[in-house]
Amino acid sequence: MSSDQRFFDFLKERIGLDVASVGEAIIERAVRQRSLSLNAQTADQYWKQLLASTDEQQALIEAVIVPETWFFRYPESFATLGRLAVARLAEIKHMRALRILSLPCSTGEEPYSIAMALLDVGLAPHQFKVQGMDVSPLSVERARRGVYGKNSFRGQDIEFRDRHFTEQTDGYRIADRVREQVRLQVGNLLDPTLLANEPTYDFVFCRNLLIYFDQPTQKQVFEVLKGLTHVDGVLFIGPAEGSLLGRLGMRSIGVPQSFAFSRHAEPAPEPVFVPLPAPIPQRSAAPIPTRPRPFSTLSAQVVPIKPSPPQSDAADLLSQIATLANEGKSLEARAACERYLQSHPPAAQVFYWLGLLSDVAGSALEAQGYYRKALYLEPQHSQALMHLAALLESQGDVAGARRLQARAARSERKQ
Repeated sequence: MSSDQRFFDFLKERIGLDVASVGEAIIERAVRQRSLSLNAQTADQYWKQLLASTDEQQALIEAVIVPETWFFRYPESFATLGRLAVARLAEIKHMRALRILSLPCSTGEEPYSIAMALLDVGLAPHQFKVQGMDVSPLSVERARRGVYGKNSFRGQDIEFRDRHFTEQTDGYRIADRVREQVRLQVGNLLDPTLLANEPTYDFVFCRNLLIYFDQPTQKQVFEVLKGLTHVDGVLFIGPAEGSLLGRLGMRSIGVPQSFAFSRHAEPAPEPVFVPLPAPIPQRSAAPIPTRPRPFSTLSAQVVPIKPSPPQSDAADLLSQIATLANEGKSLEARAACERYLQSHPPAAQVFYWLGLLSDVAGSALEAQGYYRKALYLEPQHSQALMHLAALLESQGDVAGARRLQARAARSERKQ
């Protein structure tokens, strides 16, 4: 029942979701879950219930949107924000508080990370305010609660937890001094009146959202984001979205791994990043299955066969690669990939990570080669398919991109 186009169109209209970006299987699964919960026996029955209930409409959206976030994701973005905030305050001669926007803010990890980063570089509470916004009321309510489990603290550097959280029986509660810096609300980026009466923001975080929209919606949302960002402000985006902003008249500020862009009077000559679509609504990046995946220019010669190391060693290395890449430690992640390939059989997952790291570094040709190596080893590797599709689309090969997206969707449907 769930392959009915009506449900795809509904989600496109309400939240701008492009089915090709996530695969039909994700939406089909969500529709099946909601249908079962309402005892709907046919597509028509569920469709009528969906149209008749705003609560059910939101429930379907919640079932499709699976928040996947953690504190200080892409750490260099927050380090860069701290430096820029200090400079911006001096520029405006401390005449007003800085305004920072985080959307979608999900369950609050990003806006609270912004507040912690600015407090840690010495800004006083009266010098900045953070606005968090998300289309999901459930996510916003969780953010307001401010209690987080261990999954929200990833990577090796979590010293901030001791400074800004209190451990309690159900998790870690964020300190009031951080919470008070953040205002949270429900809002839809596709709403033309969004924050219409608000002053512009000095810094806007909108990461890993544009990749879920088709091109017309991307441009529509970008215009909204541009209108929300001060003319001298900075827009932080996800690693997959740099090429898009480059084509729309923004340019990287030049800080590696910050994914930060400012306005540019003329089209940027070369985007710093090539779009890498994020994984399908987002699943955990941590332990990655032991499948073949990406990096570095490997020669065609075959590495001499060695006794296979213990399987746990391979899994540990894959997990380490994922952690380093998610923390923005590209050189270390690349080195870990090379270590894996030297001591284990070729793996699609490693080639995938190498492709992603090359993509973020702006090496489009190298990234394309790694993605194709991943797909040679594992033809239905969904992440490699989607990332290669985005790379081809940025190069003008729309037909090739659509073929890969269709393959990714079929792969999801079989899982």
